[in-house]
Amino acid sequence: MAMTATQVQRPETAPMPGTQAPIGPAGPGSADRRAEVAAALRPLLIDVGIPVGFYYLLRDAFGLSLWLSLALSSVGPAVRAIAGLVAARKLNLLAVLMLAVNSAGIGVSFLTGDPRAMIAKDSIVSSVIAFAILGSVVLRRPLMSAGLKPFMTKGEPCRTAAWDRLSVASPRFRRLELMFSTIWGLALLAECAARLVGAYTLPVTTMVWLGTVMTLGAIGVAIVAGGAAAGPLQKMIEAEAAAS
Repeated sequence: MAMTATQVQRPETAPMPGTQAPIGPAGPGSADRRAEVAAALRPLLIDVGIPVGFYYLLRDAFGLSLWLSLALSSVGPAVRAIAGLVAARKLNLLAVLMLAVNSAGIGVSFLTGDPRAMIAKDSIVSSVIAFAILGSVVLRRPLMSAGLKPFMTKGEPCRTAAWDRLSVASPRFRRLELMFSTIWGLALLAECAARLVGAYTLPVTTMVWLGTVMTLGAIGVAIVAGGAAAGPLQKMIEAEAAAS
C-alpha cells in the first residue's frame, strides 16, 4: 500500500523515541560562566572543603580517632600555607585558619569524661575561628572577604576586576570589608561565650540541643547584620563594573 506524504517522516529529521527535539546548541557563554565561578570558588574548596571532607572520610569511613583524623587532614592546609609563604611571600589565611581550627580540635579531643567539658570544647574550637577573623581585621586583611568575593562577583571578570580595583583604591570599600568580617567575628565570639556559660550553668540535656540552636542563631544574626556591609559592597561593585 502506498504511504502518503504525511505518514512518512524522513529518518534524518525524526526524533529518537522518548527524546525531545533539540532546542539549539548551548552558547559558549554558559560554559565560560561556570568555569569563572568555579575558579572564584576554588580557594574555598581547596583550603576548606577538601580538608573538612577528608577529616570526615578518615573519621567516619575509616574509623580513625578524632585527633588522628584532624592531624592527617591538616597536612594539605600546612603544605598550602608553607607553599604560599615560599613561592609568593604571602600568608594563606584560609589555610592557616584550618590549621588553627584543627590544632584546637586536637587539643580538646583529649577532654573526656566530664560531659560539661565535652560540650564546652565546641566553644573552644569555634572561638579559634572567631579570634582568627577578628585578628585578620586588626591586620587589615579581612578573612571573610575570601568567601564573600566569589558570591559578590559571581565569577564575572568585570565584577572581579571591579572588586580588585575598589579593594585597593577605595577606603570606603575597605572599611566595609573590615566591617563585614568584624560582624561575623563578633557574632561567632558571642556564640562561643554563650555556649561556654551554658555548658556550666544549664542542664547537660538542655545544652545538647541548645548548643546547635546557638550556633545556627549566631550564623543567622551574622548573615542579617552582615547585610549592612554586604549591600553597599554589592552596589559599589555594580557601579564600578558598569563604569569600566
